[in-house]
Amino acid sequence: MDKKFLAILGVIIIAFAGYMFVTKRSSTENGANSTAATTSNHRVGAGNKKVTLLEYGDFQCPACAGYYPIIKQIKEKYGDDITFEFKHFPIDSIHPNARAGHRAAEAASNQGKFFEMHDLLYENQQSWSPSTNIKAIFDSYATQLGLDIAKYNADFPTELTNEIINSDITEGKSKGVSATPTFFLNGVKLNNDELRSLDQFSSLIDTEIARLAAPDAASETTGL
Repeated sequence: MDKKFLAILGVIIIAFAGYMFVTKRSSTENGANSTAATTSNHRVGAGNKKVTLLEYGDFQCPACAGYYPIIKQIKEKYGDDITFEFKHFPIDSIHPNARAGHRAAEAASNQGKFFEMHDLLYENQQSWSPSTNIKAIFDSYATQLGLDIAKYNADFPTELTNEIINSDITEGKSKGVSATPTFFLNGVKLNNDELRSLDQFSSLIDTEIARLAAPDAASETTGL
């Protein structure tokens, strides 16, 4: 082969390698962004004590509504000492209006009002749960929260909103969630039979805070 041909071939190979590198990098970045875009991140509390209480909940679930006042007390009691996180887990087969509630909360989240909508949905569950005009009720909640209604209505039905909800469901199932509410404290699944009051929750949270504050906590594995 002459030197000119070899030089041209070398340029082609280098260019192709560069193209493949850029394409792979772009694909990786887009994949990461896609994953991030379909993962919910609904948290309150700074978690100064390195404790996170996670709930997988269904807005139409009566048991979830029953736990709502206790969870509200926990957030008020511990403030920034812990982090409270909520994940979507609508059970469509028995709660036909649930997903619409989760869509409403996600649409509100895009305007920084997730937990405000979360609270309205639980506090008014008995009034909207049997409704056949659910969207109008949730629209009234959005208005009550001072949301940009045009944006809210644009976000409510999107596939991205649905993907976020489904992503939480998939994640929950991978952790053994099959009913709502299901709680995890620093990754450890809790037994609802032992969680009927603020005091019972507090006992577990305080134990975990004390465990993490112990001098040898860094060498221990998570456990309650």
